[in-house]
Amino acid sequence: MTTSTEADPTGVGRRDAGDPRGGRFDSSLGLIMLLLLVVVAQGPVRRALSAPVAQSWTTVFTAVVLQALPFLVLGVLLSALIAVFVPPSFFARALPRRPAVAVPVAGVAGAVLPGCECASVPVAGALVRRGVTPAAALAFLLSAPAINPIVLTATAVAFPRQPQMVLARFVASLFVACAMGWLWQRLGRADWLRPPARPAFHGHGKGAAFWASVRHDVMHAGGFLVVGAMAAATLKAVVPASWLRGAADDPVVSILALAVLAVLLSICSEADAFVAASLSQFSLTARLAFLVVGPMIDLKLFAMQTGTFGRGFALRFAPATFVLAVLVSTLVGAVLL
Repeated sequence: MTTSTEADPTGVGRRDAGDPRGGRFDSSLGLIMLLLLVVVAQGPVRRALSAPVAQSWTTVFTAVVLQALPFLVLGVLLSALIAVFVPPSFFARALPRRPAVAVPVAGVAGAVLPGCECASVPVAGALVRRGVTPAAALAFLLSAPAINPIVLTATAVAFPRQPQMVLARFVASLFVACAMGWLWQRLGRADWLRPPARPAFHGHGKGAAFWASVRHDVMHAGGFLVVGAMAAATLKAVVPASWLRGAADDPVVSILALAVLAVLLSICSEADAFVAASLSQFSLTARLAFLVVGPMIDLKLFAMQTGTFGRGFALRFAPATFVLAVLVSTLVGAVLL
């Protein structure tokens, strides 16, 4: 009886029959096929990229990202420093004990948190956990992403010929934040809000917590910046100009359209001014609604509020915030813009 080696001295039969590598896709073959595909498709790809629509899309996308990126990086770093090295108890000691007075003070104090809404939610949760009245913590939550120096500076850079937009954004955002705090103080119930149970960086050293905060904000804010820039570029390059003019020409429709768009795009507040500036077909009031609504209620913020304070809170707080932000933006825009 002959062995398999004697029957097949080359070993080819053994490799085909028993070696699992025999059915494995050769990576070098895959690379060759990919290169061939690139060579074959380079003509159509080059023609597609050279089309006016593609060039317009690329120009708008690149402009929005490059303008917003420095503010995004600075905001993420400062937000991480404050979140890690400034104890939440500091804010609790600094606020008045009377809720009616603590609400506007907390609203103005939002200017000291130079980050986006991703940073304001955990800080607001820490304030509630440290005993700050929820009304004041919620006013801080809404105002911090909208009136901090990074956001206002970015707004001034994005609207160099409309400096009144900075004042309008500050006034409208602060008013909505305080009004929602007072509204919660008046009508809110304790069982609607579930305080967070643990610190944001429990178990981490200062250095590890700092870089964890930076990574978190970069992943969230940077990703949403890219998505927002892509959406703005698509609106400018793909959507027919007649459609945008139709929405922009109606004052009511334009405000509601950009308010809903702010919710859907979920752009970081440090970058949304550049996206709003690119929507030049719309009135300043409509773009103000975009800037006021976005940092207060969007899809990612709704999810974060649900995870931090509970679904019952988010389902009540988010719609009320949206309606009030749209109304206040319209009134402030009519007066200041």
